Amino acid sequence: MPRHGTGPDFIEALARGLEVIAAFRPGHPRMSLAQVAGATGLARPTARRILLTLEELGYVRSCETGFALTPRVLELGVAYVRSMGLWDIARPHMERLVERTDESCSVAQLDGSDIIYVARVAVPKLVTLSVQIGTRFPALQTSLGKVLLAALPADELEKVLAEPSRSGLTPCWQPSPDERDAVLREVRARGWALTDQQLAPGIRSVAAPLRDGSGQVIAALNVNCHAAETSVERLVEEHLPLLLQTAGDISADFARVAAVPQT
Repeated sequence: MPRHGTGPDFIEALARGLEVIAAFRPGHPRMSLAQVAGATGLARPTARRILLTLEELGYVRSCETGFALTPRVLELGVAYVRSMGLWDIARPHMERLVERTDESCSVAQLDGSDIIYVARVAVPKLVTLSVQIGTRFPALQTSLGKVLLAALPADELEKVLAEPSRSGLTPCWQPSPDERDAVLREVRARGWALTDQQLAPGIRSVAAPLRDGSGQVIAALNVNCHAAETSVERLVEEHLPLLLQTAGDISADFARVAAVPQT
């Protein structure tokens, strides 16, 4: 997260506050003042003032070992999802898809070289990685990410993939640039993407794009399963047609809602 902006309207104090919130990553639910200062590169007095301000606003609480985020931080992410209207539109379609496949499904969008989950309907099955709204994974090794990356212009794609992942996960699949480009060309050609244990062992999924009224890809929808329970053949032959139909229905609804004049 850049701490110094290029324009006169950049508020460095706000950037520092957001950086402190982002320092509480998976595996670090509680952090001491020294840890927060070290993770952000801020001086201890500055980090302390920011933490106390966030505490007064209700986003951070004090604990025995230092500080921890409060559930109020979720409001920041939920505000984005609600402002997009994606969840309200996608939810009933996703629920029907889960009923028909008995598998979990999710919606994600790109953030740099990662995907972030913005909607999910899950079934209680064994998975090797925990997924919830706000979870971040490297895009290239997921079916959702492949769909989103394949929709980017070539120059933007290179710029996005040059950014380091902030997921904290090292994926199984580490393709060469030529292999990566070949996979994304295939995704563009057929209109959907498959991932078979490229992110982590046991994770298998198929994804399709969600589009707005102009045809732009705004998100991706997937069906994911455990490799020990669902074969690639079943995923493609049985679940993919249902996924493509659902993605088309969500896209159509999203376009209709966006076309309604707002008063």
